[in-house]
Amino acid sequence: MKRNAIQDLIQWKSGEDRKPLVLKGARQVGKTWLMKEFGKSYYNHYVYFNFDETDELKSVFETNKNPQRIIELLSLVAGAKILPGKTLIIFDEIQECPAALNALKYFYEKAGDYHVIAAGSLLGTLLAQPKSYPVGMVNLLPLYPLTFDEYLAAADEALFVYYQSIKKGQVIETIFHNRLTEAYNNYLIVGGMPESVASWLKYKDPAKIARIQQELIEVYENDFSKHNGKVNSGRILMVFRSIASQLAKANEKFMYGVVREGARAREFEEAIEWLVSAGMLVRVYNVSKPEHPLAAFDKLDQFKLFVFDTGLLKHMAGIDNSAILLKSDYQFKGPLTENYVLQQLRGQFAVEPRYFSKSNFEIDFVLQHGTEIIPVEVKGGEDKSAPAFKRYIAERSPDHAIRFSKRGYRQDEKITNIPLYLVGKTRELI
Repeated sequence: MKRNAIQDLIQWKSGEDRKPLVLKGARQVGKTWLMKEFGKSYYNHYVYFNFDETDELKSVFETNKNPQRIIELLSLVAGAKILPGKTLIIFDEIQECPAALNALKYFYEKAGDYHVIAAGSLLGTLLAQPKSYPVGMVNLLPLYPLTFDEYLAAADEALFVYYQSIKKGQVIETIFHNRLTEAYNNYLIVGGMPESVASWLKYKDPAKIARIQQELIEVYENDFSKHNGKVNSGRILMVFRSIASQLAKANEKFMYGVVREGARAREFEEAIEWLVSAGMLVRVYNVSKPEHPLAAFDKLDQFKLFVFDTGLLKHMAGIDNSAILLKSDYQFKGPLTENYVLQQLRGQFAVEPRYFSKSNFEIDFVLQHGTEIIPVEVKGGEDKSAPAFKRYIAERSPDHAIRFSKRGYRQDEKITNIPLYLVGKTRELI
């Protein structure tokens, strides 16, 4: 599978200010595969060290702080000479060896010619802790599940070529609109987890996808008790399992009382922080004003939580695949579509999306593009009625307003309707 993050890694390799790179992301999103593929394709060779599989590796870092000595020892372990700029050094499951994570600063300070990349399970929870890693001495790169365009590149190369060719204002022929919409429906079922996508491409069996998604959820829930540190694992589990119920409400705002009757914020704040840091959940804040700079208007006590992969949310919510494929209306269509849109928008803009809500008035997402604030309406079908959205546009006259839906790519007065399969091109199309 082609991953867009390869381009980020190529830029990192050639950057003059390159530092050791730490890949962040939830477990099973493809970090190990990406590091090895990058080493194989863009270096003479790579050396791979896994701190979870080889416990003795830890002693190399626990007894040495000189990076040249560390490299000598690692060369002996790998049975291959490690050459600056020609060998990619990969540290996997680095969270198992804090001394190795700390050693990245020595590589930056004293051995900058060596190319080092590291990753680990639930590394985000560790990086969120103060003094747990060399701040300012590493580059960080988030890795997410496959986006729709990455899925499409793997599933239908010819259709992907057409998708890539779509430009601002272009007419999309009905045949391609229908085929891309069908691919989008499949993506809602499969999601972007590499194992799910690989299975779908090979077997086209929804039952196998359901099994993989269930197994992944069980792996994650098992992680809560293994790697939770000082955070109560039972509370992490309760928050995680409440997400589908939270999003199914008329008001999708996270409510502690849905997790447990009578629950208070102080009981579950740490659990939420842990899940967000681990990359399992995505938090979207409400803003008091949809104005630049968005982050200055965050209401820190009002937010929605989404799941990092739409396919997993579909499985957690118990949605039957036939509801998606037969284009019927089902109760969870709106939240599932919003989750998908958020997943595709992540990383496109410098500022993460927010939403805007007051009294009986809500805008699904607001985006910051430079100093411009763009309101976004999300529709799971072809319906275009949105009185609150139109009122917002009439009152604030934004330069751009976007509706994501299954309708074609068109301009409806002041609203640009972008088909759901083109969310990944939002920045190009405005």
